[in-house]
Amino acid sequence: MDILVANVAPKDLWVGIGCQRGVSQLAIRRAIESVFAEYDLDLATIAGLATLDRKANEDGLLEYCRESGRFLKIYPPERLNSVMIVDSQLVSTLVGTASVASAAALCAAQTDILLVPKQKFRLDDESGWVTVAIARSHKNSKIIGRVTHELPLPTIFEFSDTI
Repeated sequence: MDILVANVAPKDLWVGIGCQRGVSQLAIRRAIESVFAEYDLDLATIAGLATLDRKANEDGLLEYCRESGRFLKIYPPERLNSVMIVDSQLVSTLVGTASVASAAALCAAQTDILLVPKQKFRLDDESGWVTVAIARSHKNSKIIGRVTHELPLPTIFEFSDTI
C-alpha cells in the first residue's frame, strides 16, 4: 500500500514593505524574492504583506498583491510608531513613522521579533527603493502533532479575480 504524504508549508511569514512612490511591481517582486533567497526562506510560507496606510494605493504594491494572490494589511503611522524600532528620522518626517517595513511586519505577525531585519533593494534601471523586513507569526497557525492547520488570517485587502 502506497502512502501519500503532503508537505504543506504553514503560511506564517509576514513581509513588511516600505517603498518610494512609483516603485514597480517588478522591483517589489524582485526585492521579496531576493531576500527570501538570501535567507533561505520559502516564498510559499508568506501569509501576506504589510505596510503603511499611505502605501495602500501604490500601483506596484497592489499589482504584486493581485498577481501573487497575497493579502495586504495596512497600518496608520500611529500603530507603526507603537512598535519600538528607531529606523529613520527622514522617514519619520516624510510619512509620520520612523519605521515602515520592520514595524509593519511586526504588527502583522503580532510579534516583537524580526526574522529578517530591514533590507534595502533597488533595481539598477529604477530610481525607487524597496525595503523588506520579515516576521514570523506564531498566532496564525495551530500545531496538532506534526501537522499544521492554518487558521483564518485577518486581512485589510484580499485580491481576487473579481476585483
